[in-house]
Amino acid sequence: MGSSKNRWRFTLLRSPTNHRKPSPPPEFICPISGELMADPVIVSSGQTFERNCVLACISLSFKPTTFLATVDFTTIIPNLALKSAIINWCRTNSFLPIPQPIDIRSALKIVQTLMKDSPDFPLIRLSSCLSSTSEDSVVAAAADSCSTTPLPLLTTRPFCYSSSSSSEIDNSIEEDEEIFCKLRSGLTSNQEEAVDSLRKITRMKQESRIHLCTPRLLSALRHLIVSKYSSVQVNSVAALVNLSLENANKVKIVRSGIVPPLIDVLRGGFPEAQDHAAGALFSLALDDQNKTAIGVLGALPPLLHALRSGSDRSRHDSALALYHLSLVQSNRAKLVKLGSVQLFLNMVKSGHMTGRVMLVLGNLATSIEGRAAMLDGGAVECLLRLLSQAEFDSESTRECCLGALYGLSQGGLRFKGLAKEAGAEELLIKEEETGTERCKEKAKKILEVMRQKYEEEETVDWEALLNSDELTRSRYELVYGKG
Repeated sequence: MGSSKNRWRFTLLRSPTNHRKPSPPPEFICPISGELMADPVIVSSGQTFERNCVLACISLSFKPTTFLATVDFTTIIPNLALKSAIINWCRTNSFLPIPQPIDIRSALKIVQTLMKDSPDFPLIRLSSCLSSTSEDSVVAAAADSCSTTPLPLLTTRPFCYSSSSSSEIDNSIEEDEEIFCKLRSGLTSNQEEAVDSLRKITRMKQESRIHLCTPRLLSALRHLIVSKYSSVQVNSVAALVNLSLENANKVKIVRSGIVPPLIDVLRGGFPEAQDHAAGALFSLALDDQNKTAIGVLGALPPLLHALRSGSDRSRHDSALALYHLSLVQSNRAKLVKLGSVQLFLNMVKSGHMTGRVMLVLGNLATSIEGRAAMLDGGAVECLLRLLSQAEFDSESTRECCLGALYGLSQGGLRFKGLAKEAGAEELLIKEEETGTERCKEKAKKILEVMRQKYEEEETVDWEALLNSDELTRSRYELVYGKG
């Protein structure tokens, strides 16, 4: 009887209904979420947090103020030892199920709650982290990830006007926010994944190119396009090219300060990244508001270098970028000083990319500096020889050639002497008779200039003028006096 009673008491002591679940050690708990950590990371200042809680803080530019030490989120390092210790503790103490990483959206909500309760950080809506109605205020906030200036609120986003369901919109917001958090992460693997996703999204979806092109995303890309890791650099610049395809984004991108690092990539980045950089500058140069700024920021020398020694793709995009940039007088003057005229003429003589190079020469011929450099460099003879050979890849190239000659014809007596010596009149008469309407019109105008009488013509020593070593001094006194 006593034996049976003892066994019954023993059973009660081992009953699971009286067994309390052990509490995790404090160092296993994330200070932000208050939960057991599943993916702990160490930040620069030494504290350990749940990874997505850190990413959410970075995304919202929030630094917790309830901790004794200053928090620094500059770099993030996985705390594998602590993660292993947490898993072993859970298994030893039957603390099941083993905790899973918190999703980024839940982490954002937790951090937003902390910001609401903090006197220094008023509540910021999630939508304000993705876009803004005030570009200047967001630029200021994005420039410093630790800024305490709240981002302005936004009530609508472009894709909200589509027929997408609310669940699709929520998923898109979550996906965009996750990409941004990984872009700002200190881990190369996260950055690689984020720029790869960004490149794919912006290539396929026009609406994504529009709503993703925000100052804070451009700020993140600005640092990544000069990454020392090939995949990060290449995909970052490629994503930037995709973003620049939208006209509404072109000025935003230039004003974000992303052109200087883009130029650095064109100068010495990875080969594929250089190709994309040339394409990005070409795309950005299409907007008239960007042309002067791109030239001032120093894009012309590396574009000329890419035109000489880059890949075929880089050369073609560089030529088109130079054409659009040379539509501005300040850039034409810079190109002349950089000695570009001789480079372009040599390319025409070699038959390499004649059509695109001719576009740039046509622009240069419209300025005094460009005409002078082209006349001194033998452009008249070069273009007339090309015209006589009739070896053009298209009629538009022929028209560009005649357009450049017409620009040079505004150089007055110097052009007239060079053109006569090269036998221009006969070639131009032929073009006037057999060419396209545009070619006929340009040839006719050049012939009119050549047949025009100048007061100085009777006293000009043509041979001396053509062979003069003092062309620079006499150009403005004689050549352009009535040109």
